[in-house]
Amino acid sequence: QVQLVESGGGLVQAGGSLRLSCAASGRTFSTYAMGWFRQAPGKEREFVAAISRSDGTTYYADSVKGRFAISRGNAKNTVNLQMNSLKPEDTAVYYCAARRLVVGTTAPEYDYWGQGTQVTVSS
Repeated sequence: QVQLVESGGGLVQAGGSLRLSCAASGRTFSTYAMGWFRQAPGKEREFVAAISRSDGTTYYADSVKGRFAISRGNAKNTVNLQMNSLKPEDTAVYYCAARRLVVGTTAPEYDYWGQGTQVTVSS
């Protein structure tokens, strides 16, 4: 099984930036696609970004395209989400997720989840 731990959340002013990190452990981590999702109070969990295992292809929700960037960390057991030009609408708990073999863009496709890290963007 894969274990995921997010970090880097916090309070930031609108227009600011945050970098979230996900530290992963497990013998099969390198075989998993990684994604970021978020969930705001009263709303369903939504896709933010994902990166494939095979070739590093990235995918983004339209709402964050051009502002957020997902990447594998220099350490192979990490994945990052660089968030720029943050808006109050980005306020949510952000979750790191892992899916075996194939990248996906919906929450039910993912097998493992971190506990989440709160991102709050003030106007």
